[in-house]
Amino acid sequence: MTETIHDLIGVGFGPSNLALAIALHERQSPVDALFLEARPGFAWHPGMMIPGADMQVSFLKDLVTLHNPASGFSFLSYLHERGRLERFVNRKSFFPSRVEFNDYLGWAAAKLGTICAYDQRVTAIEPVDRQGQITLLRIRAEDECGRVTTRLARQIVLAPGGAPHWPAPFADHQGVPGLSHSSDFTHAVLPHVRPGQSVAVIGGGQSASEIFAALAAHPAGLSVDLILRGHALKPADDSPFVNEIFDIAHTDLLFGMSPRQQQAFRQDFAATNYAVTDIDLLQQIHCLLYEQSVIGEERLALRRDTAVAGLRPGPAGLALTLKTPQGRQDRHYDHVILCTGYRREAETLGLTGLASWIQCGQPDRQYRLPMRPGFLPAIHVQGYSEQTHGLSDTLLSVLAVRAQEIAASVEAAHRGQLLAAE
Repeated sequence: MTETIHDLIGVGFGPSNLALAIALHERQSPVDALFLEARPGFAWHPGMMIPGADMQVSFLKDLVTLHNPASGFSFLSYLHERGRLERFVNRKSFFPSRVEFNDYLGWAAAKLGTICAYDQRVTAIEPVDRQGQITLLRIRAEDECGRVTTRLARQIVLAPGGAPHWPAPFADHQGVPGLSHSSDFTHAVLPHVRPGQSVAVIGGGQSASEIFAALAAHPAGLSVDLILRGHALKPADDSPFVNEIFDIAHTDLLFGMSPRQQQAFRQDFAATNYAVTDIDLLQQIHCLLYEQSVIGEERLALRRDTAVAGLRPGPAGLALTLKTPQGRQDRHYDHVILCTGYRREAETLGLTGLASWIQCGQPDRQYRLPMRPGFLPAIHVQGYSEQTHGLSDTLLSVLAVRAQEIAASVEAAHRGQLLAAE
């Protein structure tokens, strides 16, 4: 069969590539683009759709507003079309629920029609050599039934999202009953908890706190331990001046720094995003533990200064060896949930077949990977440039503006390819 050639193929169709698809649409771009998504339909963190959980970012940082407030793809346009604009205003909050924001993203994706092919898990990206030059990329994708489709592209944009991080001693036990990652909480845990069961939540960030609070309120009356290596749950710093680091101007600022300055900058502002929790949720958890002490219960526990030194699955559940300043102890749980974040290393991008063509170095300011001479296709990445582009790179904050920057870069590369073909 003849393989279809696209000007651009996007791998992944989460918020980043969705914003790019909208940017290309609104720019009336000449670039023929197709996006491939492994899921059977649009879904954004479906395993973390915890009832009552709100967004940590303003609805104004949606897919388009910071670039084009008049766009028909804005969150306000979504509310208007859904008939909830006035009711949302009456909430007096900049922060929609996570469930509503997911619905907004799905609404925006549906407005684009067939620009995305779902149930397409990309398994390989390979170079196409023509007379000593790489002119095209061959993308192989597999559907749920194992059928393989190959397509050709002149450019690709990679935005597969982060891979759940399974640290030691859990990495060798993936698939063990009762052990799961927070990314699958509402599917792998909530439907399966039973009265009287015990649960360990491991981590000290927003996801761990949200899951702990959700399990604490579960009608099954679960025993829940929140296990963290630090001494205390720490609040996220979302004060106004600190929040300016998520502005697009700070992307330019950070990109112009030396590697040492970039590292120091990221460390200085780590408390905006890593191992921290919104203050209102911290207060809620503190109240839960305080009220428990009033009535003399011990169902919920905050196990601070505690590291997991070992895991032993068995017929009685999961045995964790916990290391504390007082020594080691074993505790048994029916469920263990890892709130240990995500990996975004280069090897998770699926570029093994292009390894010999990739030059050392970080993506440029327009998120394009440096390639060796003779490699003509442009490769852009989204969500893998935190070192050089700042803490906002993996977040929603810069979606609207970054999409425009990548769209412009893609169009420039497209014009160059046309000229080279003449």
